[in-house]
Amino acid sequence: MANIVTENEMFFNSFEPKLQNRFIMFLDGVPSYMIKATGRPTLDQPAKQIPHINLVRFVKGRSVWAPFNITLYDAIVPSGAQAIMEWVRLGHESVTGRDGYADFYKKDIVINVLGPVGDKIEEWIGKGCFITQANFGTLDWATDEPLTAQMTVQADYWVLNY
Repeated sequence: MANIVTENEMFFNSFEPKLQNRFIMFLDGVPSYMIKATGRPTLDQPAKQIPHINLVRFVKGRSVWAPFNITLYDAIVPSGAQAIMEWVRLGHESVTGRDGYADFYKKDIVINVLGPVGDKIEEWIGKGCFITQANFGTLDWATDEPLTAQMTVQADYWVLNY
């Protein structure tokens, strides 16, 4: 049977795309205005093979949330580099070599995507996030661009509220 298309489906409908620059992120110890850019959550669900006689069937394997990057402006005060290092020190103190408990260094992160008038239209909550890599940027005599600091963060899982 053929699909019947109605007039409402054929003609223009109200459409408002989400924009990349409309977001606010909440991360304990980092003022929201220092967050320049971030990735949205990425989920990997690899296929697992189940051999059966002369064929192979597939089922979903373990779900793994991919690491993502957060870029901070590195101002004089407050310092983005210092904010990252304070979080790193909760998991590993480089002076003493002592590591911390997961309860110390794992944090929850909230990403709100905003609509045109500043309303929250999407909310992600990252649970059990911690830094897996810190990059404090580059210094260069030939440019006058603001310094940034970047961290790669791993979450245990993400929840999309709306």
